[in-house]
Order: sequence, then structure tokens, then C-alpha cells
Amino acid sequence: MRENNLSLIKVKFPDGSEREVFEGISLLELSAEYQKNYKSAIVAAKVNNDIKELSYHLYDNCKVEFIDLTYDDGMRIYRRSLSFILIKAVNDLFPDRKVIIGHSISKGIYCEVKGDTLLTVEEVDLIKNRMQEIVASKIPFVKKIMSIDEAKEVFRKVGRMDRYHAIEHREKPYVTIYKCEEFEDYFYGYMVPDTGYLKYFDVKYYSPGLILMYPDKSNPEVIPKFKEQKKLFSIFKEYKNWGNILGVANVGALNDIVKEGKINEMIRVAEALHEKKIAQIADMIAFNKNKKKIVLIAGPSSSGKTTFAHRLSIQLRVNGLKPVTISLDDYFVDRELTPRDETGDYDFEALEAIDLMLFNQHLSDLISGKEVDIPIFNFHKGCREDYCRKLKITENQILIIEGIHGLNEKLTASIPKESKFKIYVSALTSMNIDDHNRIPTTDTRIIRRIVRDFQFRGCSAINTIKRWPSVRRGEEKNIFPFQEEADVMFNSALIFELGVLKTYAEPLLADIDISQPEYSEARRLIEFLTNFLPIETKEIPINSIIREFIGGSCFYK
Repeated sequence: MRENNLSLIKVKFPDGSEREVFEGISLLELSAEYQKNYKSAIVAAKVNNDIKELSYHLYDNCKVEFIDLTYDDGMRIYRRSLSFILIKAVNDLFPDRKVIIGHSISKGIYCEVKGDTLLTVEEVDLIKNRMQEIVASKIPFVKKIMSIDEAKEVFRKVGRMDRYHAIEHREKPYVTIYKCEEFEDYFYGYMVPDTGYLKYFDVKYYSPGLILMYPDKSNPEVIPKFKEQKKLFSIFKEYKNWGNILGVANVGALNDIVKEGKINEMIRVAEALHEKKIAQIADMIAFNKNKKKIVLIAGPSSSGKTTFAHRLSIQLRVNGLKPVTISLDDYFVDRELTPRDETGDYDFEALEAIDLMLFNQHLSDLISGKEVDIPIFNFHKGCREDYCRKLKITENQILIIEGIHGLNEKLTASIPKESKFKIYVSALTSMNIDDHNRIPTTDTRIIRRIVRDFQFRGCSAINTIKRWPSVRRGEEKNIFPFQEEADVMFNSALIFELGVLKTYAEPLLADIDISQPEYSEARRLIEFLTNFLPIETKEIPINSIIREFIGGSCFYK
């Protein structure tokens, strides 16, 4: 029973309802009364658009929106907490080994367990069983705030120099440590209240490490079936090797290079690695035993596909080929024929929004040496113009087609596979903040897009964040299922780019105030960017992928 002298405060909810509660009530206590209205476990809440853990107490009138696992924020908290108990389980079983949380792969996270011997299938089974025991014990996650200096001393004493360097240049004067029984760890972001929330997971051996599987927000109580993605895994491994070449294993190492004034040399080497890879891809196309006549380039938003296509075209010219570009946009069906999505809006990203029959006929005719009339689509009118662009390709010309459906075989079904070369482009960041805090590739891409949209499209950060869930849904439907169809993958991530983007993105994100629903995402991204020291742009070449987002590219007027 609460004391009678406690004051009442008003809490408003997203459905417009309002109720009075005693001041000092915790979000955990309040959430228990509302859990029945949610599809999965409530793991956090927004209080006046700012995310809070369920341990947070309310003392003033406020708005509260509970977050379950169907929210992106909820799933982030779930994955982070799951990573914690994986690390704890390994520490309990093998205290002489260390876990490195890696990159995403097939609805899971690839992790390595470093030690004197290689990880075995039997050991992975032991880790999984120990995690299940930890979950069953419902151990609380206890938060502890430490000053930067105190935390640095703790990390130095236990030999966690990856974490020491990660916080060394942080602008905040404190760090948050979480404790689970006697095991302590530093994590960027919030946790669930206790381990009992983490019921749904799986752990699979995947040489030389393991994959921590978790549910998708669309079905938060089911672990998706594992689908091997060998090509994607390989490209992440390549990026890691590039990091070794550059001497940058994590953000702390990057910040050290910035602080020492050696970033310009690293920029030149990173850009050279990109150019070398693009040249290798051009060689694969030019000297393929099956003569390629069509190059299809696809990838998610803000991957730098357009700059990549320009640079690839230059390298193809070096090999004696003359690239010709065709835009898929010109093959849109008339507006009234465009399919609609589940909300009734036009779905311009649907494959059926393209006139596949005409597109394939034109490709076949061009390959066979015929001249075709390429349509010109007027987006303002929502239909094709009355005039066309005539095109005929010669023996040494090759078609370059960039579009979200490029990897989907249905787009070019009438063209023999041996005549096509498919390229998947994405910013596949695999550098970590430290051993236990990874950098999601989607964070790099949304920051790229926030900067580009403001610079060149007159779009504010708040509108970019608002549209991002829709963009991600389109990627999940139209791009990611076809990744492994690519003949080759190009990783457009640059190891220094977040230090560059930071100076552009931070003021844009800071303009989003707490009255906006997008405030919590803006704060999350600002907090993320505090891990990076700023990097000047003067040494970045004019043909760099990153120039597509910050400006100064030689490919754009």
C-alpha cells in the first residue's frame, strides 16, 4: 500500500487516455497493468518521447508510451541484453576466453570466442545451456554510473583496453555499467529489467565462431530459420581484414589515429582499397568467359550505389568497354496502374510498378543489336512522355542498370543468366565500438541519409527519421531476400566515415526537440556519434563514396 500523503500525477497514453497514479511509481509497476494490451513483453517506455528503462520512476505529469518487442527500440534492447548473457555465459564457463560481438547475419549476430583453442560444437551447446540457466534464474540487470576516470581505471586493471580506448575520448563525463550477479560490463544502450525477459533465442555453431539468433519484431516469439549467407559473410570478413590493414580494429583505434594526426594517410589507404576492389569487379566483368552485356546494381538506401556505378563505369572504360546507363525509373507503369500497399498508398517500390514486359523486350532487342525507343517517365504527370530516347548499343558497349530490384531474377527474366552480372552494394560496417558493442550497418546508412537528404533534397532530419521505417520495410521485402543472388558484393563502408558524418549530422539531430516522437531516435544517434572524434573532409578525394552524402563529388554538378 502506498502512503496516503503521496501526491497524484497525470499520465497520458498514445490512445488519448489519461489516468492518475501516485508519484514515484516505476514504469515496471505501471507496465504490469498494461501488458495485456501488447503483443509481447514490454521492455521499456518513452516518457515524453525520451526512452527510459522500466526501472525509471515517474514524479511529474507526463506522456508514456510502452515499448514491446514489436518496436525497433524494443528489439534493440532485447538483442543488447541477449548479448550480455551470452558474454556472461562464456565468462562463467570459460573465464580465460573473451567474446567479440561481430556483425549481423541471417537474423542473428555472428560472434567469436577467442582463446588458446578453437571453439567447438560441444562448447557452443554448453554456452546455450548456460544461457538458458541464466534466463531461468531471472537475474536483475543492475545499472551503475561511473565517472570516465573511474571507469578507465577499472578497465585498465582488468585488461579491457578495447573498452578503455572506446571511452577515452567520450564527451560525457560518465559511463553506464551493468551488473548481472557479479559479472559487470559496459554497454551502449539500455537493458531489460532481468534475464527472465530473454526467453527467445538460439545459439548455433558457425565456424570459427557462433551465431546468436533472436526473433524478428514482426514475430517476437519465434526464432527465424537460419539461412546461410556465404557471400555476405565473406564480405564482412574482407572488411575486417581491411581494418587490420589499416590498423583499426575498433573506434578507439580510429580515434587514436585522429588524435595523432595520422588520419589523412588512413583515408588515402581506405580509398585505395575501394578503388582496387572496384577495379577487380570491372576485371571480372570485362574478362568473363561469358561475355556480359548487362550489369545490374542493387542495394539498400544510402549505400552509395550511384557513385559506385560511376566509378565502375570508369574502370570498365579502362578495360575497353563503353558503359551505357538505363534508368529503371523510366519504365514505371502509369500512375493509375501502380499497385498499392496495405495502407492504400501507391507502392512505387513494388516490382509490379515496373513495366516488366517492355523492359525485358528492350533489353533483349538491345543485346541482339536492335535500336529501341527508351521511354521517358514524367513523375509530375505520373505517365510517360510522348517522346522517347533512341538507343542502340555496339559490340563494346555494356548496359549499366541501377535499381532496388536488380538482384531479383524476375526483373530480367527473359535475359540469359550468362549475359548478366549482378552486384550488391551496401555499407556493411563491421568495425566495433569495442569488443562487446558493435556498429549496426543500418545506423551508418541512416546517418548517411540524414546528411544527404538535408544537403541535397531539402529534407530535415526529422522527416528522414520519420520515413526510415518505411524505407526499411521496402528493403526487407525487395532487396535483402536476394542478396545472395549477386555475382559479387561491394562494401561501400569507409572506416573513417562516421567521424566525418558526425560534424554534419549532430547539429541536424540536435534540432529535433523533445516534443517530437522522433526525439528518442535523434538522441540515440547523437549518443552513438559521441564515440567518434570529428574528422575533417579536406583530404577526402572528390570521387569518394562519402562525397555522395557530404557534397563535393566530381560526379554531381
